[in-house]
Amino acid sequence: MQLSCPAPILRHETVQMAHGAGGRLSQELTRRVFMPHLQNAILDQLDDQAKFDVPPGRMAFSTDTYVVSPLFFPGGNIGELAVNGTVNDLAVGGAVPQYLSAGFVLEEGLPLAELEEIVRSMADAARKAGVMIVAGDTKVVQKGQCDRIFINTSGVGFVREGVDLSCRNLRPGDAVILSGTIGDHGMAVMTTREGLSFQSRISSDTAPLNGMIHAVLDVVPGVHAMRDPTRGGVAATLNELASSSSVGIELDEASIPVRDEVRGASELLGIDPLTIANEGKLLLVVPESGAAAVLSVMRSHDYGREAALIGRVVDDHHGMVVMKTPFGSRRIVEMPLGEQLPRIC
Repeated sequence: MQLSCPAPILRHETVQMAHGAGGRLSQELTRRVFMPHLQNAILDQLDDQAKFDVPPGRMAFSTDTYVVSPLFFPGGNIGELAVNGTVNDLAVGGAVPQYLSAGFVLEEGLPLAELEEIVRSMADAARKAGVMIVAGDTKVVQKGQCDRIFINTSGVGFVREGVDLSCRNLRPGDAVILSGTIGDHGMAVMTTREGLSFQSRISSDTAPLNGMIHAVLDVVPGVHAMRDPTRGGVAATLNELASSSSVGIELDEASIPVRDEVRGASELLGIDPLTIANEGKLLLVVPESGAAAVLSVMRSHDYGREAALIGRVVDDHHGMVVMKTPFGSRRIVEMPLGEQLPRIC
């Protein structure tokens, strides 16, 4: 009787349940899809843990899970989104991101070509951000038990000495600065999902912000707070800041940059751009004396060309955000009640 070996992964075009079983096909999935793109000195050990040296000082740790639909959208895909999102969550705390882990939940039947494209984009995003993916895990579930692929990324970074960023640091008189146009990511995902078309395609703003953040901190280390306004958008983030510091925030609507395409799509869908998720934008709160220097640094960076001073912190209406409209009236910018655009990150 002639014995034959199981079919290698290259003869499969989609993810099989056996790819998550821990046997030969699991090893082949790791060797043929993940390692060629993600390999580095730590991950190459293929141990059950990543071992690395830790410098003195404070460590920052963050984790997030990505379930965006569709997986591919103008300007990016779930893979680079997962890397950039965790990098940015570390960086806005004043940390230098260094190491990430990546956990994958794959649906049986996912095309392997799509999986490899996602993994390749994660590797590219990690290189751009200057971080390493040093640990990972893969699980396969039966068809219908998840939507093609979910990704969890966790990351560690090391906080710069002398930097103290916190949502509790806001003081009356502080300037509120935004790095660029709002709503690009959420609206790119939603218009793709709904098949809406405009004269100019809306693209996601997903990007690693750590380089720009640390350029800012080199010049103005006294920044009080930084946040990346993802789910809930600028509205949710500013309300959280105002509440945490027991101060008010006043915005100038005319100063907030919004692309015409995003504004048009928002009006069509009945959504306030302030509540739409961003994945490559930064909100900073800085003493007024440092605002000009921060704007100068940000505008010299690729991800901050359209940076703008959009408001100020006030000792009034504590815990609330109020916006002055172009008509001279004022309106309260409320915390969104729920997620208006589901599955956008």
